[in-house]
Amino acid sequence: MKQVITLFAAVLISTLSYGQFEVSLSSGYAIGSATMKLGETVSSTEIENNYGSYGEGANFQLRGTYFFNESFGVDLGVGYLLGTDQTISEVNLPGYEVDAKARARAYGASASLVYKFTNNVYGRFGALIKIAGKTEAIVSQKETFSSATAQALGLPEGSYSQTNYTEDFHGKFPLGFVGALGYKYALNDNFSLFIEAEYYGISLKRKDSELTEFNTDFVLPDGTVAAAGVYSLDNLPAGYNKETTYVDSISTTNTDSSQKLSEKVPYSSFGLNFGVTYKFKSTAKSTSSL
Repeated sequence: MKQVITLFAAVLISTLSYGQFEVSLSSGYAIGSATMKLGETVSSTEIENNYGSYGEGANFQLRGTYFFNESFGVDLGVGYLLGTDQTISEVNLPGYEVDAKARARAYGASASLVYKFTNNVYGRFGALIKIAGKTEAIVSQKETFSSATAQALGLPEGSYSQTNYTEDFHGKFPLGFVGALGYKYALNDNFSLFIEAEYYGISLKRKDSELTEFNTDFVLPDGTVAAAGVYSLDNLPAGYNKETTYVDSISTTNTDSSQKLSEKVPYSSFGLNFGVTYKFKSTAKSTSSL
């Protein structure tokens, strides 16, 4: 037991004697990779699949890296993804139009091993998780009333309902992969600039969703609002639920529309990051100066 403790202490002391710590701040842009079907575009003549990844967009990262020696280190990072709009539904039919887009607003964290190939070139790989955030869907729906419905409502023919709502989707905590290859250029003893290519491999399984905004107006053919706020979050029309739960199985006799089968959505991406690194004075240099 004493030998194990002695060996551990020796390794710890030798590790801390080098003790190089760095902090990096970066921003970049990623495009979707390993894309999956997100929705459909529907017209009177065809139906087309829409593919993409919610991992596409701008990201901002803060990372801390500790090097045990001149080559190996560990990296802990946190980041924010400002995802671009992805089309999940686009419908253009006579009397019925839908424009629905969704985008990611997510916080993530990573833990990686870092290896310096040279003083300038490095690589890192490790685990990635999503720690907070949502996939936000923005939906606009226009439905023209039939002649009978318009007459019953006391509206002229050609009147329509305009519904706009926002739905936030939340997922279960996933575990993914992150890998990067970068080049670092030293400005002086403390500051460096870097550029890196980074890959995220991760998908989220949906857990629940919630309507956060909902409004339906009745509109005249000329665009004038005849009746505002006919439906709202406190007065949802049939077929809409304020909260929806996603499950792995549903009974064939289920009539609860607030339950839906779960699905996985992609967040994988490949992108470029640009940033700056600040290197603290190493323990070895501090010790030698005492």
